[in-house]
Amino acid sequence: CLQPGSKSLICVSLSTNPPNDEKSPSSPSSAFLGKRWKDTAETVIIGGGCVGVSLAYHLAKGGMKDVVLLEKSELTAGSTWHAAGLTTYYHPGINLKKVHYDSIKLYESLEAETGQAVGFHQPGSVRIAATPARVDEMKYQMTRTHWHVTEQYFIGPEKVHELFPLLDVNKVLAGLYTPGDGHIDPYSLTMALAAGARMYGAQIYNPAPVTGLNPTADGKWDVQTPHGTIRANRIVNATGFWAREVGKLIGFDHPTIPVHHQYVVTATVPEVKALKKELAVIRDLEGSYYLRQERDGLLFGPYEKMEKMVLQDSWVREGVPPGFGKELFESDLDRIMEHVEMAMEMIPVLKTADIINMVSGPITYTPDLLPMVGPHQGMRNYWCAIGFGYGVIHAGGIGKFLSDWIRNGEPPYDLIECDPNRYGKWADVPFMCAKARESYGFNNVVGYPKEERFAGRPSCRMSGVYELLKDKASMGFHAGWEQPHWFYKPGDEVGYKPSFKRTNWFAPVGRECKLVMEKVGVVDLTPFGKFTVKGKDSHRLLDRLFANTMPKVGLTNISHMLTPTGRVFAEVTITQMAPGEFMLITGSGSERHDLRWIEDEAANGGYDVDISNVTDGLGVLGIAGPNSRRVLQKLTDEDMSDAGFKFLHCKSIQLAGVPVQAIRISYTGELGWELYIEQKNMAAVYQAMMEAGKDEGIDNFGTYAMNSLRLEKGFRGWGAEMNCDTNPLEAGLDYFIKLNKPADFIGKAALQEIKAKGVRRKLSYITLDTDDIDPEGNETVWHNGKVVGNTTSGAYSYSTQQSLAFAYLPLDLCSVGEKVQVELLGRKYNAMVVQEPLVLTEPTRTRLQKKAKSKA
Repeated sequence: CLQPGSKSLICVSLSTNPPNDEKSPSSPSSAFLGKRWKDTAETVIIGGGCVGVSLAYHLAKGGMKDVVLLEKSELTAGSTWHAAGLTTYYHPGINLKKVHYDSIKLYESLEAETGQAVGFHQPGSVRIAATPARVDEMKYQMTRTHWHVTEQYFIGPEKVHELFPLLDVNKVLAGLYTPGDGHIDPYSLTMALAAGARMYGAQIYNPAPVTGLNPTADGKWDVQTPHGTIRANRIVNATGFWAREVGKLIGFDHPTIPVHHQYVVTATVPEVKALKKELAVIRDLEGSYYLRQERDGLLFGPYEKMEKMVLQDSWVREGVPPGFGKELFESDLDRIMEHVEMAMEMIPVLKTADIINMVSGPITYTPDLLPMVGPHQGMRNYWCAIGFGYGVIHAGGIGKFLSDWIRNGEPPYDLIECDPNRYGKWADVPFMCAKARESYGFNNVVGYPKEERFAGRPSCRMSGVYELLKDKASMGFHAGWEQPHWFYKPGDEVGYKPSFKRTNWFAPVGRECKLVMEKVGVVDLTPFGKFTVKGKDSHRLLDRLFANTMPKVGLTNISHMLTPTGRVFAEVTITQMAPGEFMLITGSGSERHDLRWIEDEAANGGYDVDISNVTDGLGVLGIAGPNSRRVLQKLTDEDMSDAGFKFLHCKSIQLAGVPVQAIRISYTGELGWELYIEQKNMAAVYQAMMEAGKDEGIDNFGTYAMNSLRLEKGFRGWGAEMNCDTNPLEAGLDYFIKLNKPADFIGKAALQEIKAKGVRRKLSYITLDTDDIDPEGNETVWHNGKVVGNTTSGAYSYSTQQSLAFAYLPLDLCSVGEKVQVELLGRKYNAMVVQEPLVLTEPTRTRLQKKAKSKA
């Protein structure tokens, strides 16, 4: 029985004998493959779990005939075979909802397509809210679902009980119901995908361990196995908890680590057997467990707290045992007993249920729990599909996503949160272990906006002013860096206080916005990604990559890299420092994402250039506000006047005796500069500026204020208003797109076609009538009771005392004065399209003032 103190448990393997055409490593025929070996392939996929086999299926079905999958032992021998097999449309992110949707839609039709049973059950699922905070979280997630195709409903206790009648409904406040959710047999699913892959022409070889990976000069790969070598145009690492081993073959330390995940299967429960229809899958978020029907019994799987859960960190230090495949770890009921007791209170029939099996197996975690999907920077044509904590629900959709990307040359939609390049060397083993433990233990904590998690921080990435600022500010984590979100003053409620509404940062951020608008503020911008591009072909390469013209020496501009179909892959600030020598600045979250794209084009096009990532070596300080010029002038002999240092110009100057690369740019819309300084000199420059600015009212400000200021000025942000889901014309970036420039930049032809046909929607600027809540982005926009669009980002405008947001709306609702509603936390707030910007930028204000004076 599931009773405290019970030790009578036996952990048994749930493995199923493979079909005859899958050679088991223990069978007499394991020494040979029994099929013709291919010497070449368009794509070689390494790993025969559900993700790797799904990719083989999708590539072959999509028309790629030379697809080879190599599995070291037998298909599903890893995390796949022992998975609980849950499937859900739900995801708190934006486009991972699409991945889940594509998976489920594939699983619904796969049996008919391949003739292989997949054991797919779709009784729906319910996420239970037992606290007011959970109710708010569900309302928060509902508004982020309405503009997607997935059905999802906020339901009351009565409906929850109808879907799961064995529940003690007195403990339930509400539920989030997703029809179509359920569970699938992972082994059968993988075998059906394998049958489909073969049916469309893919080759699956096993046992075929990869023993070596050698890149060739032309960007291809020699994949070595005991059976021979395959020359591949590209390789995909889909090896689950062997991902680090495969990565190490080419010098990569992928930040993935196996976690012990346990679940319990009961014998027949009379109350379950008596039911006339299958129970919905339950996710009790307070108890941190999932529970579903398994035949006439129940399957219960908890996520243990971070102090109790177990990492298989020995595999990180010493490698995965060579023979490990369909084995399990020793189970430990004591570790999960707290969750068991909570489950017994919520579902009383568990109190007398007998256990027939307890599974403890490895599942792979990354530091943030999201998988690593896509091409990897630093090696041409090396792709990842690793780090899947939820491989079964991701498999179908990720296979389609990667297949589309590989075959078409660009991602089908934006999924940068899963980019393998979001991690760098700063994601070392101690950091990875701390974050994986936190991510597993926090699996079901309330997901707030502006969420921060603190395990493993700070990493080795600390700016030159971190020690000076760390105790004065609420810090955020950006690509390994600590960056101030907002600063404390006496009387402020300090620390991270999450909320779905305005919380302790609201008034201090207003204070910082006022500082920048009226005096002078300093912000740490070190997390920016920073590259140099120089060489004989540098100008030609950048002209090919970017839709804007290249700036002249000493000048700066904003430029965009587009995909072949004309969507916005990146936004970059470009400065030509010297003839043929360019500095490129991008956001912290897209550092290696952008670098890979640039490096690939340089290699594929044979450009003679030198590309360097100088992100870690250069610190960046921003200084902005009407008094910023006077502060800097005290520290340099360079003329900092408007005439001497014009907007979008760059100069090398001495600041307090330290060499600085200064770019005059309005990242907040106010008079400001970005100062690029060697990290070792950053603190000295910062302290000199703060001393020089005492009489000018100088102080610090953070990224929350910067976001509010940029929205007031109508500045678009990459990853919000523009990304791989949008084109620059609908995003209102026409000014930066030079369709008439001679260079045939990537996406030019597609953009010309889009312009000729016209766009169907436009980015609109809206103000909202709110109370104690502000838009964040990704909320549903309504008009006359129908969903018409979504917000992309939002904030409170302290200058105009109102909430504002950007939103994509259909053309007939984009005109100034059009009225819509924005859903926030379950309530629809009135909103109106207004002329942008709410507040004019400093250069525009100065220009208008000069014009008015000249007329006078």
